[in-house]
Amino acid sequence: MSIASIQSDRLGANPFVVEGPIVSGSGIPGPNFSLGAVAGGDRESEWVYCQLVLASQTTLQPGQWFQWTRDYVASLLTTAAAVVGQRCGVFSGAAQPPTLTGGPVGAITLAPGTYYVWLQRNGQAPALVATATAALVVAETTTTAGQAGAPASATATTKAIANVNFAAANQTFTANTVNGSNLLTSLSGLNAGSGPFIGAAVSGTGISGGTTISGITYSPSGVVQSITLSANATANGTGIAITATGVLEATLMRPFLSKVN
Repeated sequence: MSIASIQSDRLGANPFVVEGPIVSGSGIPGPNFSLGAVAGGDRESEWVYCQLVLASQTTLQPGQWFQWTRDYVASLLTTAAAVVGQRCGVFSGAAQPPTLTGGPVGAITLAPGTYYVWLQRNGQAPALVATATAALVVAETTTTAGQAGAPASATATTKAIANVNFAAANQTFTANTVNGSNLLTSLSGLNAGSGPFIGAAVSGTGISGGTTISGITYSPSGVVQSITLSANATANGTGIAITATGVLEATLMRPFLSKVN
């Protein structure tokens, strides 16, 4: 039996809050919604309420892929653990009010325990992706937990992810850099809904190899004001071309694991 309900951005479900850890007898209610409940948002987005049981400390990053059972018990998606027919989606990031200021939110580190999370199954979302190509017509599992692949052709023995596509193999924009600072400012050529996203690898003049995006600052209206990097810039630059890869904008259309490649 399904139950019709209405959720709003102010009352009801908040997809960006992780509930838990739930400890029996603690007095903390859990779950706070029926498993499988759906919350909606802009850009055709939908989130599903799932249980997540962690055996060890785990960091959840925006864009990580999960699968869930018919009982809405979620787990990080890998090729070895993927079950054909199960539905899947991504973790959109987490923040606790009132720190949520619009746009993609951040990573969260969780101790072992039982949690309840909202996982996105529809609309535009960050997606952790390896081996992305210009074609972006194939989505599949990988051996890395929470990471999908988007190769030019299917990889044997992986599991295919149906009903998802990617906007591009990377994202480019311009920014100013300051030698010794980890901030990118005076940004141009991007918007909050389409990225770049936390965890993405970035490259450009004056940016060291292996640098990633560790934080994003937004205005009250959701405009990206600055980007925090994991390492300081090594040169001053104005209007530097920046390329972001690894966490890409995806369009989710209620994806599921369709077959073994």
